[in-house]
Amino acid sequence: MNRIAILLIALFLAACHDARRPDAASSARASSAAQPSLQGEFDNHEQVWQARETNAGAAQPPHVVITVEATPQADWSLWRVHLDSTPALDAAWAMRRTAQADGAAALIPHRALVTAPAAASAFDVQQWTPLDACTLRGTRAASGMHASADTAACTAIAPGIGAQAALLPLGIEHDGESLRVRLYSDQARGADAREDTRQVRWFTGWAAVNGAGPKAAADSRDWHMDRTLRIGSEGGRFALKWRDGSAAGYSLMLERLTYRDRNVPVLKLAVIDDADGRTLAYAWANPEATRIGINLGWLQVGLDRDDVAVAGAEKPVGGNR
Repeated sequence: MNRIAILLIALFLAACHDARRPDAASSARASSAAQPSLQGEFDNHEQVWQARETNAGAAQPPHVVITVEATPQADWSLWRVHLDSTPALDAAWAMRRTAQADGAAALIPHRALVTAPAAASAFDVQQWTPLDACTLRGTRAASGMHASADTAACTAIAPGIGAQAALLPLGIEHDGESLRVRLYSDQARGADAREDTRQVRWFTGWAAVNGAGPKAAADSRDWHMDRTLRIGSEGGRFALKWRDGSAAGYSLMLERLTYRDRNVPVLKLAVIDDADGRTLAYAWANPEATRIGINLGWLQVGLDRDDVAVAGAEKPVGGNR
């Protein structure tokens, strides 16, 4: 009888142990869910603006836009890097997120084997080949990831990649909406060169321009309404149009800036005269604002953040000054 009891207890304990042990698929899903999301458009507009304002005579950082797109495969993403130069340079990398044997995080860049690889939504791993020598290794945190590549090892294979190697990430620091990237080409600017990009927040809304422009009379009813505004928060521009679709001669610019004399970060909406680039007027809000607008009498604008539901977004248009 004792032996039967002991056997039953042993079987019970074994069953409990198996019930507590997650299967490999569950572990992988839990690990993936715990990782911070890195996707969207990232732009270093403020870094470029700040350098121009404070060190006009010094070498300026390049303007870089990085777009990270998710794919149907959770451990893969597409990185599109655009360098605003003459001529412009673009590169696309497929990044595979994985874990090393020691538990460290890693991103393995892949270059395309075909001229026009499939879009992120139809991602095909067979169209990409790994650049193992340029693997970025580091650590993950609750708000992002820090990782860097072995520069010497990556340099050894760079000639075989071609001109696009200039836009290959050698280091990344992702923290919330901030993505700090060191590209292969940054080596020429020194050991500390980085692109300080920030995630673009999109705003949509409307604008009404009076046909007489800044000289419009207060009682003028010649309003040209455009409800298709969409503009990014990192130096985004939108050209205003008349009702027939022709250019009105004015643009809106939306940008997040930090004025160093007061160390005050702002979200700035400006009205630009396209003829000479002058700023005619601007409005400020805090960087976290979900709504911003301006009323100059002859021009009225209302913008709301795309990813935030805002009640009562529609505003009446009139000639009130």
